[in-house]
Amino acid sequence: MSEKATQKDLDCIETQLGRTPRDVHAIAYRCPCGNPAVVETPPRLSHGEPFPTFYYATCPRLTAAISTLESTGLMAEMNERLTTDHELAGEYAAAHDDYLAARAALKMDVPEVEGISAGGMPNRVKCLHSLVAHSLSAGPDVNPLGDEALAKLPEWWKEQPCE
Repeated sequence: MSEKATQKDLDCIETQLGRTPRDVHAIAYRCPCGNPAVVETPPRLSHGEPFPTFYYATCPRLTAAISTLESTGLMAEMNERLTTDHELAGEYAAAHDDYLAARAALKMDVPEVEGISAGGMPNRVKCLHSLVAHSLSAGPDVNPLGDEALAKLPEWWKEQPCE
C-alpha cells in the first residue's frame, strides 16, 4: 500500500538518486530497512513531460542487484517463454493491465502514455527494474516475471541499511 512521502523520505531518495527527486507522488515500497525503495511517479511531470514509469526503483542496492540480474541473459529467456507459454503471456498481460489501472487511479489524463506501462509489458521484457518495482509495489502474484526476477535477487538490504 503506497503512502505519502515525508520530507525525510524525499531527502533519502535524493541521496539514493544523487539528484533531487522529480514529482514523487508516493512511496510504493519500503526496503525491510525502512527506507524508500520504490516510488510512484505521476504520468505527467510538473514541467509537462509525459512519464509512463509509474513505479520507479530508487534504492541503489536494489537497482544494482537488478542490473546484475539483467546481465545474466534472463530477459532473453523470459522473452522466449512469452512466445511459447500462453498462460504466462496472459498473466503478464494482466500485470500490464494492473499497472495501467494503478496509474489511472491518479486521475491524470495523459494521452501520450495511454496504454503504455513499463518494462516492455505486455508483450516483451525490456527492463527488469520496472518489473521488479511493479512486483514490490503491487505485491506477489500480480506480475509473474517481476516476481520471478525478485525471487532471484539477493537480500540487498542485509549488509547495511539502504541510503
